[in-house]
Amino acid sequence: MHIKTMSRVMVAFAAMLFATSTQADCIRAPEMDANFCDRNGDLVADLPDDSALWRNPNTLVWAYTPIEDPAVYANLFRPFTEYLSDCTGKQVVYYPVQSNAAEVAAIKSGRVHFAGFSTGPTVAAVNEGGAVPFAAKGDADGIRGYSLVAIVRADSPYHNLSDLEGKRVAHSTPLSNSGNIAPRALFPAEDLVPGQDYEPILSGGHDRSILGVLAGDYDMAAVASDVLERMTKRGMLQVDDLRVIYTSALFPTSAFVHAHDLHPKLTAQLKSCFFGFTFPPEMQQAFQGDAQFLPISYKSDWEIVRNVMDQTTLPDN
Repeated sequence: MHIKTMSRVMVAFAAMLFATSTQADCIRAPEMDANFCDRNGDLVADLPDDSALWRNPNTLVWAYTPIEDPAVYANLFRPFTEYLSDCTGKQVVYYPVQSNAAEVAAIKSGRVHFAGFSTGPTVAAVNEGGAVPFAAKGDADGIRGYSLVAIVRADSPYHNLSDLEGKRVAHSTPLSNSGNIAPRALFPAEDLVPGQDYEPILSGGHDRSILGVLAGDYDMAAVASDVLERMTKRGMLQVDDLRVIYTSALFPTSAFVHAHDLHPKLTAQLKSCFFGFTFPPEMQQAFQGDAQFLPISYKSDWEIVRNVMDQTTLPDN
């Protein structure tokens, strides 16, 4: 065999051995996409081994969970977006997404570099999109929590979840924790089994579920307590318009994540900027008094969410 040919064969063989060794060393949870590794067991994707794959773009694109009208958050986060641009020295663009699935797809494809995900979609973003949660909104007492609440019109005859058998019940979106996954896991203990005692109607969002109950389109809706509070504060409904007939234990609120393949210097800079930001009055008012971003651990802080998901079998749709 010619020396050059032999050399090429040896290089190819070595590359194959390296790839096999790297693949064998790539440990991950069964639910994590095969493109990612999690060798340290923190349940999030590791930074790629090859530094040539680390991204450090001049323009950063970010998004926030579309639990309500995306335009509301584009305006609300404008001071934060401008602050991030000054803090990072990069152009920062807010990208309004129209659905949880679209936001997961955006982080997975690399179109979005960091984002705020609501509770349930955070898990999908981690496992499918390689998102790394690092911050959540909070105050001096810790990160913000919220509950799944079941709401009915105040003048309705329903007082217990079991009263809703055979009725029109709204869930929000497939990936939503409080709007779809948690009700499927928690309502059966209250003698109401989604998919059996009623067929969930997907409204498209928590705000739509709430307004649908007010309008009489739904007899009951499963929604996030913090969305209900925000809509009440905005004057979109009165406190005595609705009645809460079920409240769950607290779940963590939206997580802010970065793509797993961002350059370590960039992620360190992003974290420094996030944790150095104090919410202006309009943001504090909109987010129930939250005034800052606090560090989180996906493995521990999202354990309750993953446990609820483990109890739930979602329909194929």
